[in-house]
Amino acid sequence: MLLQVKFMKPVLPSTVTCPHCGFRKTETMPTNACVFFWDCPHCGARLKPKPGDCCVFCSYGSAKCPPIPAGDDGSPRAEGSC
Repeated sequence: MLLQVKFMKPVLPSTVTCPHCGFRKTETMPTNACVFFWDCPHCGARLKPKPGDCCVFCSYGSAKCPPIPAGDDGSPRAEGSC
């Protein structure tokens, strides 16, 4: 019996919501790096990941970082990592 596994493409746009002022902005998540800081263009607050999260998209985005983003060599990386 042959089992085929299909990987979904990661959702790259994510709307980041500032917890200080409620401003929302859609950003494109990078596939090769984590975004540790995001400066709100409305109130100037600098967001950083909440404890246990790997990036600002996981903490404040409408979509978390891709669960298995491709590594620089095309190999998958660990789940939950940017």
